[in-house]
Amino acid sequence: MTPADDLRFPEALAAALSLPFDYDDGDGVDFEPFPAFLSAEETTDWFRSWTGNAELTGDSFRVFGRDGTGGYAAFWLVRPDRPLVDQPVVFLGSEGETGVVARDLGAFLWLLAGGYGPWEAATSYEPDWTPRRNQELTAVAERFAAAHRQPASTVVEQATGEFPHFDDTVMELCR
Repeated sequence: MTPADDLRFPEALAAALSLPFDYDDGDGVDFEPFPAFLSAEETTDWFRSWTGNAELTGDSFRVFGRDGTGGYAAFWLVRPDRPLVDQPVVFLGSEGETGVVARDLGAFLWLLAGGYGPWEAATSYEPDWTPRRNQELTAVAERFAAAHRQPASTVVEQATGEFPHFDDTVMELCR
């Protein structure tokens, strides 16, 4: 696993997050990538604030972006002894929304290519919203995760199926 003090993104994530995400007045993807992972201290501060639990650390998350309201996208470090790219990607929204949106980085790349951001994959607040495939992100997914190709809906279905208790796990930490 990538040490917590290394704030650089894995190459595949850096390639995807270097591309623009167009919110398009609510018709696009609401995602603002960070230039690097949040530090361990910033992640701990955020997670304590988000949960209201001052006893926690943010050691289980590597935060790499947010939506416009301040919800965070992160790797959830739940698979012991596995590299960062094999950890699930989660969304923790500013209003308490939670969701596992991809089983690993390869699946996350296909989620992005399918026109979804972490918020769109984790929530269903906009029933009329329609994803728009992104050719540049498709090229990134093909370059780094060709063997993982799948529709965005399958990415989310597999992730939520593998981690059905994520919301309960996180809510138990809240005060």
